[in-house]
Amino acid sequence: MARFLPADRKLRTAFFAVLGICFMTGVGWASIPLYRMFCQATGLNGTTQRGTVAPGAVDRQIRIDFDTNVAPHMPWKFAPENPSETVAIGARDMAFFTATNTSDHPITGTATYNVTPAQAGKYFTKIQCFCFTQQTLKPGETARMPVIFFVDPKILADPDANDVETITLSYTFYPVDSAKAKG
Repeated sequence: MARFLPADRKLRTAFFAVLGICFMTGVGWASIPLYRMFCQATGLNGTTQRGTVAPGAVDRQIRIDFDTNVAPHMPWKFAPENPSETVAIGARDMAFFTATNTSDHPITGTATYNVTPAQAGKYFTKIQCFCFTQQTLKPGETARMPVIFFVDPKILADPDANDVETITLSYTFYPVDSAKAKG
């Protein structure tokens, strides 16, 4: 390795500085997808799982509450069609949300989500979701957005989740930087 490094001390320092900047840029660029993958694998901080097929209902139900928010200064109304549902654990279910642009210009937004209590996140599985997808609404336009989900029956065997009677699925819509949305 020594023969690849510049002999001059200032050049060597500059080389390591550039190498450090490149490394930190790579870490910064990869941190969001890596963190998202880690949270989905562990259910950390109420991160939900992704699935394709519900395992089938068991003889137990759980209440799902839906919470919606919009970022400050974002002129949208955003709400669930039903504020809560009681669903069979293991059964596929669908909830609808509506978003309306109350401004006089198009706005692009994206939603993030979370599940509480946090220990229920690894058992709340989404099959289809509008989250992390850019939604552009024209002035006065309303969009109806579905979420298809199930609660994994494994929640019944988890001693940390045995007292969970209600799971809250919370969404927050944020505006997307218009320069990034166009590019």
